[in-house]
Amino acid sequence: MEPLYQSKIECTCCEQIFMTSRVRPSFKRAIKTDADFCGYYKAEVNPDFYVVRVCPNCGFASTENGLERLNDLQKKQYMEKIGSHWKNQDFSSERSAQQAMASYKLALLSAQAVGEKDRVIAGILHHIAWLYRYEANHHEEKRFLRFALQAYVRVYESEGVSLNNAKLMYLIGELNRRIGEENEAVRWFSRVVNDKKIVDASMIRACREQWQFIREEMEARRLSSSGDESQEDNNAQTDHTVSTSA
Repeated sequence: MEPLYQSKIECTCCEQIFMTSRVRPSFKRAIKTDADFCGYYKAEVNPDFYVVRVCPNCGFASTENGLERLNDLQKKQYMEKIGSHWKNQDFSSERSAQQAMASYKLALLSAQAVGEKDRVIAGILHHIAWLYRYEANHHEEKRFLRFALQAYVRVYESEGVSLNNAKLMYLIGELNRRIGEENEAVRWFSRVVNDKKIVDASMIRACREQWQFIREEMEARRLSSSGDESQEDNNAQTDHTVSTSA
């Protein structure tokens, strides 16, 4: 069985019908998942590459979580900012990593043009960070994690009461950890652990684990720094020896 199948979509903007590739559920099982839910899959297909639907007619790109309908003003805003410059491109078949990145950045531009909700924009930004992670482009990954984090915080401030608070708070803590804001990460993790109203056991456990992981990393750095200061001459000789051996 092929991992991809074709699905018929009506464009939210121009209302033209187009085809897009989807990944069969049996091929969506990740072999590994990072703490911020980034999945790793077998080589033949990565479901993250096919989240965005791109209209070949007007270029409007969106995810399943995006707006189902655009009003006339939103359509006008999109066409003025992006659609009028669109040159027909086909994203309907198998996508490379480069095409997947292009589809997400189109989705980001589209979402910003029509005033999409922060939770949708946060998800797009987070996925772009994952694509950079797959490429081991750490600088761009961290840059988009920071953008995603800012959007998630806005979601919490505006919609937190109606969402799964524990998962959102965990994610804010984890993204803070990944961009090096450890104190802020601990603040969010501790809020989940200590809030008696939160009963999501899996998220409480995840927050405890990441909180402990930060403690261990900080202690390891402290001990390493202490050791470096006390044995500077020995370390210099050791580094030289290792370098020579390599």
